[in-house]
Amino acid sequence: MPFRLPGPGGVAFNVEELIDCYARGVFPMADARDDDRIFLIDPERRGVIPLGGFHVPARLARTVRSDRFQVRIDTAFETVVEACAAARPGRMETWINHPIQTLYTELYRRGQAHSVECWRDGDLVGGLYGVTLASAFFGESMFSTERDASKVALVHLVARLIVGRYRLLDAQFMTEHLAQFGAQDIPRAHYRKKLAQALAQDADFYRLPAYAAGEAVLQAISQAS
Repeated sequence: MPFRLPGPGGVAFNVEELIDCYARGVFPMADARDDDRIFLIDPERRGVIPLGGFHVPARLARTVRSDRFQVRIDTAFETVVEACAAARPGRMETWINHPIQTLYTELYRRGQAHSVECWRDGDLVGGLYGVTLASAFFGESMFSTERDASKVALVHLVARLIVGRYRLLDAQFMTEHLAQFGAQDIPRAHYRKKLAQALAQDADFYRLPAYAAGEAVLQAISQAS
């Protein structure tokens, strides 16, 4: 169930408490961009993407292999979060309010949040960001202004997690979009078991080179399947 937390005018919800939330298997959301209240979500079922069974559709694999986008790591974290929070057709509101944005920026400065970015001709055209604890990565949000840009970012993220010896990629909620990659919908108890195992093992987000080519990324994924 969601828990309502006071905004800036009430008891502070700081970054240490946010880290503790992820370690307990819950995550924050807001009702709207301009609503400073934060809810903690503990869903009965959880979306996860198995790192050993990640599926890259053939057309997307061709795009990844072509290196159409220059993929960068952690060079524009705050810009990625801002783009994820922006309204767009079909989704005028966002769960990323200003207090949440501030908290994730602090996590990034501590090295516990990362962005995977797709650039084209000097412009940021897609990407994603998430939180890392031990060998668990909690995907938060993604955006795209060019076809396949966020999908390419996801493929690069998965390869990075595989090479870095991560054990869990948490997608929070199962969607049709994620199902094409092999995402699964699992019960809360199963998720917490996976989380505990991931928190007991270290991982290295930077073990894969920062500017890994698409072919190397696809090879890393195929070797884990």
